[in-house]
Amino acid sequence: MKFGSVAIKDSVGGILAHSMLGIGGYISKGTVLDATHIAQLCAAGHENLVVARLEKGDVEENLAATRLAKAIVCKPEMQGLRVARAGAGRVNLYSTRAGIVLLDEAAILAVNTVNPMITIATVSRFKRVEEGSMIATIKIISYSVSEVALEDACSVGLSGLSIAAPIFETATLVETQVEEKRGTGKGQVAITGRLDRLGVQLESKIVVEHKKDQLADALKEAKGDVVFILTASATSDPLDVGPEALRKAGGVITAYGMPVDPGNLLFLGWLGKKPVIGLPGCARSPALNGADWVLERIICGQRLTQAHISSMGVGGLLKEIPTRPMPRAL
Repeated sequence: MKFGSVAIKDSVGGILAHSMLGIGGYISKGTVLDATHIAQLCAAGHENLVVARLEKGDVEENLAATRLAKAIVCKPEMQGLRVARAGAGRVNLYSTRAGIVLLDEAAILAVNTVNPMITIATVSRFKRVEEGSMIATIKIISYSVSEVALEDACSVGLSGLSIAAPIFETATLVETQVEEKRGTGKGQVAITGRLDRLGVQLESKIVVEHKKDQLADALKEAKGDVVFILTASATSDPLDVGPEALRKAGGVITAYGMPVDPGNLLFLGWLGKKPVIGLPGCARSPALNGADWVLERIICGQRLTQAHISSMGVGGLLKEIPTRPMPRAL
């Protein structure tokens, strides 16, 4: 591509690099100049213009952005993504379903290192999204890129993005209580809100005394595809009431504790094919906490281990919840 200042008489067919005021108003940058544009700019007193001209082997910005988008979203229905129309060298990608974002970080990095003029910016990995959410934007910075560079970007970015949809439809909340501390219902409201965003129905709520045997029986009775435990007293040890009740019911604990705050006191396990999430007390608030990250990924089919949860520490210091009994600032 040729780029630079030329005499206005030689700029016909060039791409205007900067918006200019002509006799009839502004002519926007990116306009392919014709005789009418030149006459308007001449009448306004311009003698030189900065223009870009494509050469053999160049791909125009909008076409380049569209081709890269379709390489990344080569199976739209399977990936749950929609490619928008190009404009000014930009194409946006949108989710066509609720879920979490899966992305190949190495592939996205590879696209961005092919040529500085070829870029893609995405939301963060595992971000929860709704139908219509913008997932990524592809931007060709210059007015064209070489065919060779574009082909390289398309090849390394193939299928680098997708939306994982929920694989469970219903859930049960099991809440424990102690005589001196009855539940307020806030937990159910907060959990229902989280599930609604993913299209999962809170089918039932079971309330039992904060005792291992009663909680174990409730877990066996739970009908939902996913089971949540919200205990009246914080689960402060892997042998506490919540984890022990899950074991007594025939389940297993696969993770305990997480380096995310708020949200440290979470445990995860399975009862047969049902995931069981022991929620921290902060889950009674609708504010973002570590339980959101686990809940969303489990519901969307991610089989989390202790290693996965341990990796959440970087970026895991979230906004403080003012209503916490023990806030950070003392």
